[in-house]
Amino acid sequence: MSGQDSTPSPGANAKVKEALFPSRKAPARTTTQAAQVRDRKYGGNTAAMAAAYNVSPRTVCRWVDGTRKPVKQADQLCREATEVQTTERGRERRAREMERRDQQGMPSGYGATVSRVSTFEIRGSNATRSRDIPITLSSGQVARLARTMDEAEIERVIAEGIADYMNGGSVYGGFNPDDFTFNINDVTIRGM
Repeated sequence: MSGQDSTPSPGANAKVKEALFPSRKAPARTTTQAAQVRDRKYGGNTAAMAAAYNVSPRTVCRWVDGTRKPVKQADQLCREATEVQTTERGRERRAREMERRDQQGMPSGYGATVSRVSTFEIRGSNATRSRDIPITLSSGQVARLARTMDEAEIERVIAEGIADYMNGGSVYGGFNPDDFTFNINDVTIRGM
């Protein structure tokens, strides 16, 4: 899991949603992004969105009507706009599809590359490795990613994938997801 020096990025959730729902990218216009984030994430509450972005409610209104564009908050707005593109119903539909694939023993069609997996424990001793780890995500793991909006759960699923990779599948055993340190920002999820 992530070490003390790396905290889960608010962008991990957006990266997962972009990979699992490729047609659900953030709108290009910041006015549309601001309106959708305000309506879908903050329930239409301009003051709540303003507090989350550390700006005044009037600034949020200006973003929505297009008289002003976010500068310092542009990345956060884009990430949240990507996250709100997927509805709970759509996430649940993708999760059920992946669970059916899991029951039938079919591959998920998704994987991830974890860059710079730095340390992990090997039967009581630390070994340092600096390399990219290509992992295959099971259909059950992809179902969990589709349902979650929690950064810690995304991190847990990726750690399970690393453990499966290092164990050579479920046959050999020995590694647990907690044995690994990685930075969630260095994870790229992809369709295969």
